Amino acid sequence: MEGKTIYKEETTVDFKKPKMYKVILLNDDYTTMDFVVEILITVFHKSAADATRIMLDVHQKGKGVVGVYTYDIARTKIAQVEKLANEREFPLAAVMEPE
Repeated sequence: MEGKTIYKEETTVDFKKPKMYKVILLNDDYTTMDFVVEILITVFHKSAADATRIMLDVHQKGKGVVGVYTYDIARTKIAQVEKLANEREFPLAAVMEPE
């Protein structure tokens, strides 16, 4: 390889952490506490003890944070909550807000 010069260029890549969002369950007067606990266990993978604690938070304070996720995961979790609530004819709602 005589006569050839090889140049190396250093590139730095700046990765930013994705913006995170809190998923919040909202209290209503119709959704049963048992169903809220079921949602917390199946959709959010909470233990029974954590699910009960969060459910009581939602019941007593009107809302409760169930987790912090990237945008796409938060939207997916909210869609799962809405689908399961609609199937069981409950008005349970979940929202997200930036952390």
